[in-house]
Amino acid sequence: MDYSTNFSKSTSKKKVVAVVGGGLVGALNACYFAKRGFQVEVFESREDIRQAKIVKGRSINLALSHRGRQALKQVGMEDTIVSKGIPMHSRMIHSLNGTQYPIPYGKKGQCIFVMLCSVTAAAETYSNTKLNFAHKLLNWINHTLTFSLSISLSLFLKYLIVGCDGAFSAIRKQFLRQSRFNFSQTYIPHGYLELTMPPINGEFAMKPNYLHIWPRNTFMMIALPNLDKTFTCTLFMPFDEFENVTTGDQVIEFFQKYFPDAIPLIGADALKRDYFRLPAQAMVSVKCSPYHLSDKCVLMGDAAHAVVPFYGQGMNAGFEDCLVFNEIMDQLNEDFSAVLPEYTRVRVPDDHAIADLAMYNYVEMRSHVNSKWFLFRKYIDNFLHIIMPRTIIPLYTMVTFTRTRYHEAVKRWHWQDKVRNDIVHSSLYKGI
Repeated sequence: MDYSTNFSKSTSKKKVVAVVGGGLVGALNACYFAKRGFQVEVFESREDIRQAKIVKGRSINLALSHRGRQALKQVGMEDTIVSKGIPMHSRMIHSLNGTQYPIPYGKKGQCIFVMLCSVTAAAETYSNTKLNFAHKLLNWINHTLTFSLSISLSLFLKYLIVGCDGAFSAIRKQFLRQSRFNFSQTYIPHGYLELTMPPINGEFAMKPNYLHIWPRNTFMMIALPNLDKTFTCTLFMPFDEFENVTTGDQVIEFFQKYFPDAIPLIGADALKRDYFRLPAQAMVSVKCSPYHLSDKCVLMGDAAHAVVPFYGQGMNAGFEDCLVFNEIMDQLNEDFSAVLPEYTRVRVPDDHAIADLAMYNYVEMRSHVNSKWFLFRKYIDNFLHIIMPRTIIPLYTMVTFTRTRYHEAVKRWHWQDKVRNDIVHSSLYKGI
């Protein structure tokens, strides 16, 4: 099938973008480029999950916050996505003794949303966008992308390739052949396993407007609500701990010891069955630089910066990639020879910063939230933010409820940490 000939004829007078990867970031990118008048071809290796009878694999629930909302807003999607999501105003901490207490995310009215709506349908509304499912990228040689089903797409100077094909990106492999391309991937020693908490009498088994967390120092479980009144429970734990639990009875014994209040909500029989339904999945953090190859190709989303899921920023950072790239195209008049290197310059330090913060936040979620000192520092941060709202802004607020650049938020956090510690120590010294 000579796809390249047909494609070239139909787009010979148009600006063309080939988006490889039709997930969240790829679909949103398609909307951005289509809105600017580009002819957009999206290639996704998987079948269209909207039509699939069985959806294979797993995914950690997605939390939409300010950065992602701003990216969606630019293409008119924010209200639709938010209206179909579930707001969460606080973390709800489940202690070992069964007591619960909330830790608000920010000021009154600030919340994050469990995202329960796809952006794929929005991309299809543009007449200049075509979604090609079950098209796995096999090769990229001499400006030609070759996909499964013997389909090839020849790319000339006017074409741009946007790699949005995930943490194990086939597009990024081409970058590895280039000189001075930096790349690292790190698997953390923890995996994740998903369980389902069913409704009780047709209603949520727990309060739905919270991110429920069972912090247990070296591991934790979280639960997020779904529209069907279930909760998706995700157990994060070192792989060697998973390997120590090998029978249904051991599963119940383990949950009785660490998550006793969850057993009647999930169901003992369901726990025994679902714990072994799929093995624990690995989590990887990916960093690379630069994000572009000449003026021909650019990486976005997990293809550029896969992060572990503990700050709830993976999707939001990917969506913000689309927004930042669009802003730079405005500034530089869509001149890709200038846009792509500028995008790398601006975005790399921010994405590396959120990758590090995601690693840090896992320790906070599974351990620090149990600490009275941590809760006291949270109280001090919030108090200082109230009396000095422009000077002291909690890290989580900067990351989740503003578009402060990630690396600048980290710098400010370190400075504020010193200021807060000086205030606390001074107060203790004076006996206040």
